[in-house]
Amino acid sequence: MQQDSRNLLIAMGLSLLVILGWSHFFGAPKVEQARRMQQQLSQMEGAGAAHPGVAEPGQAPGQGPVTQFMTRAEALAQSKRIPLETPSLFGSIALKGARLDDLSLRHYRETTNPKSPNIILLSPSGAPDAYFVDFNYVAQNGGNLKLPNSDTIWAADGDKLTPATPVTLTFDNGSGLIFKRKVSVDDHYLFTVTDTVENRGKDTVAFFPDSSVTRQGTPKTSGYSVLHEGFVGVIGADARSTEITYHGIAKETNEAKVLPVDSYAEGGWLGFTDKYWATAVIPDPTESYKGWFREFPGALPQYQADAFGKARTLAPGANMVLTTRLFAGAKESSILEYYEKDVGIKKLDLLIDWGYFFFITRPMFWLLETIYKLVGNFGVAILAVTLVVKLLFFPLANRSYLSMAKMKEAQPKIKALQELYPDDKMKQQQEMMELYKREKINPVSGCLPMILQIPVFFSLYKVLFVAIEMRQAPFFGWIKDLSAPDPTNIFNLFGLLPFEPTQLPVFGHFLHLGVWPLVMGVSMWVQMKMNPEPTDPVQKTMFAWMPVIFTFMLGSFPAGLVIYWTWNNLLSVSQQMLIMKKAGVKVELFDNLRKTFSRKAA
Repeated sequence: MQQDSRNLLIAMGLSLLVILGWSHFFGAPKVEQARRMQQQLSQMEGAGAAHPGVAEPGQAPGQGPVTQFMTRAEALAQSKRIPLETPSLFGSIALKGARLDDLSLRHYRETTNPKSPNIILLSPSGAPDAYFVDFNYVAQNGGNLKLPNSDTIWAADGDKLTPATPVTLTFDNGSGLIFKRKVSVDDHYLFTVTDTVENRGKDTVAFFPDSSVTRQGTPKTSGYSVLHEGFVGVIGADARSTEITYHGIAKETNEAKVLPVDSYAEGGWLGFTDKYWATAVIPDPTESYKGWFREFPGALPQYQADAFGKARTLAPGANMVLTTRLFAGAKESSILEYYEKDVGIKKLDLLIDWGYFFFITRPMFWLLETIYKLVGNFGVAILAVTLVVKLLFFPLANRSYLSMAKMKEAQPKIKALQELYPDDKMKQQQEMMELYKREKINPVSGCLPMILQIPVFFSLYKVLFVAIEMRQAPFFGWIKDLSAPDPTNIFNLFGLLPFEPTQLPVFGHFLHLGVWPLVMGVSMWVQMKMNPEPTDPVQKTMFAWMPVIFTFMLGSFPAGLVIYWTWNNLLSVSQQMLIMKKAGVKVELFDNLRKTFSRKAA
């Protein structure tokens, strides 16, 4: 009993040490981080309860349910507006709140039909899919300073905002503070907002600058794990990208994430990213600020990304100038690269989710775009890239196909070993390994060409999925969008029957099978017939069903990817036939096909 008691005490002591150690090294930092988060939230909300980007006029975010009760046109009519016209954008700025909440993309439409509506990026509060940007200020704790907010009515000195004609908005708070806001825009998607604040009063004032991007209601996303959509930002010039989904922010402490937690940072940007579009505020890189990602739950949840600056103190007779940029538009690679290198907005290209294997996907995109500029068709560029990849891997593929040719020559010897040791599988395998060693055959060499395709396949899939340049890029015939699946379907006789099989419940998503996936499946089946059938029954069955599985699997993939895979299969068959003829090995493709169909006939 004494030994049992001693063991029990030792176990309890060790357990206590583990608990204390965990609490000290892991639990305490988490609690402290949560405490700091709560403290900062309290300070920020106490600094001015009516935070910019409110759900309804005069209502602080997160207080009470938010409901959509207006059409977009009705919501736009709630404020006088300054029209906005650029070569890439059109819309307006609301004089109520100086809010940018009406923005459409001139060169992008909802469908491939040139008469379909333009893509709407930003919409006013209260409208469906409300999405808007504010540049406001928050008073210090307990302060009753009248500062610009979503209800403020600004006066404008112009009647239209264009790249050639910036607009200056003015607001006098009636207590000595004069706010002048110069808004300018370039030919693409970059706005520059320069605020000049003058203190003509008798007292020193202090406030926090705050730029925010707000979305009302959970936005629709593509739902693919290969692509991030939601909060995104680089907080600090040398920081890494931070990405949080709309559902993920609810798992953070107080439905909020503050970056950095312990201090302010200089440089960077933050906002929201969709598959092809993004909106991001870009504070002055010389100013310190915190990044806030927040959700305000309710019947209609509200998501907000803030760049919250340090407190500014303005003495009587003094003035200050604050410049903030805004990116709002399409995530075109060349435009983002220009803003990063020539304008100096570091890491803005991270708005495009190139993924962890960006060192493969970005060169793939560069190669596709370079060839596209020569041929004028992204589909033809995909075919050309496939040829380039084939040339790069030609030596490896040659060795693989030569080994396969030797494997075919050795088939009679392999069959003889199987007959010699019919009941001793172990001995049979040992003798076959010796045979492979003598004949210098690599039994897995046939898998090498397919393995080599994997990084190329993945990078092309990623490029087709995330690069806006591939959106609605046509090929030939019925393929009007290489980034979308083949629109035809064998299950409705390629459009002859008036129903959509993919909309059927439960298994409808398996019924997306167009012309190109079928051609791809046939090409893969032909490629399989180039090689000797595996002797193992399990492998034989697996290889027999592989073309069918791939056909259905790739049916819902982007058409550009299916075209690549088909073309690659055809090139592989041609390459293998040439190498086998060169090696003096009979090409038995047609004999294998004849045997297959004769067996079926029998």
